[in-house]
This record gives sequence, C-alpha cells and structure tokens, in this order.
Amino acid sequence: MFDSVGPHVVMAASSDENHPPENITDGNTKTFWISTGMFPQEFVLRFAEPTQISGVTVDSYNVKHLKIDKNTTQQASQFEPVAEKEFECTEGQLQSNYISLNGSSATQLRFIIASGYDHFVSVHRVSVKY
Repeated sequence: MFDSVGPHVVMAASSDENHPPENITDGNTKTFWISTGMFPQEFVLRFAEPTQISGVTVDSYNVKHLKIDKNTTQQASQFEPVAEKEFECTEGQLQSNYISLNGSSATQLRFIIASGYDHFVSVHRVSVKY
C-alpha cells in the first residue's frame, strides 16, 4: 500500500520489539504496532514533502478516541488539530475508520490515541487517501 514516497513512522510513544511502529505503514493488517497500556499513546507519520491529504483509514483494535494533528514544517513542535473521532467497540474484530482531513496539506501527521476500550490498543494499518 505504501512505497518509498509514502509516509514513514518517525516517532512512537511506545514500542515492542515483536510489534514495532513500522508495522503501521507496511500495508499488512496482520502485522501491527501495540501500545504499552497507558494513555495517551501517539505516533507520527512523515511525508517526504508537503502532501495534500483527503483522509486516512485507520485499521485498529480497541482504540476508543483518536485525535489527528498536522504539521506543515519539519519542526515537530508546530502541530495543529485537524480531526478527532470516537471509534466504536468491535469486540474481537478490527476497527476500520475513515477520517476526512479535507485536503489538508501536511508534512507530518500525529495520531494521538487518547483512550481505548482496554489497557492495550493496536494499530494495524494507516492508509492515506490523496
């Protein structure tokens, strides 16, 4: 789903060697990044250049409340809110949620998982619609 010009994970609040953050952008829903059990959790995707983004699809498990911030520079301190969504509990199935970003231009997207339905959450894939 992603190639060398697609986004790459450049930061994650937690990491497990068996389920690293890079799994978020490998295009495979069978691999995933898992949190450490505390909230908030976050990860940042970086694009090679400013990119117009229509929206993102997040395939996850146990995520309850997600916020997305964007950045139009390479400076990690200048994020601004762009979207927020409450996910439904799917009891044993992957959550798949499309979140519109209304054609926002960004060099980075920060995904903040504010809460979950359990102590641990997983993100299996983030797909970007341009």
